[in-house]
Amino acid sequence: MMISTRGRYALRILVDLAEARAESFVTLREIAERQAISEKYLESIVKLLVRADILEGLRGKGGGYRLARSPEEINVLGVLRLTEGSLAPVACLEENSRPCARAAQCRTLPLWKGLNDVVTEYLGGFTIRDLMGEPGSGFDYII
Repeated sequence: MMISTRGRYALRILVDLAEARAESFVTLREIAERQAISEKYLESIVKLLVRADILEGLRGKGGGYRLARSPEEINVLGVLRLTEGSLAPVACLEENSRPCARAAQCRTLPLWKGLNDVVTEYLGGFTIRDLMGEPGSGFDYII
């Protein structure tokens, strides 16, 4: 499984906005500059996040984007499923897939189910808050 730039950038956008702790709206241009990502590409990603009620957007002067929920309420697994679609390692484990005629005899199905469970549990255990840097973290230090 490989997470696309769409999924990775969606997480970066959300962490950026969460770390900005913006009560006001942040322009896409500001996010694009801070994250070194094309503003045009970010537009398509934020549309998905707005439709999913993860971000709220405001047009016009003073407009931009901000989190619609707290960082603790935004689950990484949910964001990646939104941006990537299925994260299942094989087609027969995708949500709403037709039952596989060979499932009863499939020697590898337990392997794929286990991998799917591990990925789901791992990603489901993170929120945007978990990805944020701590206040004062970084290269600031006092001697």
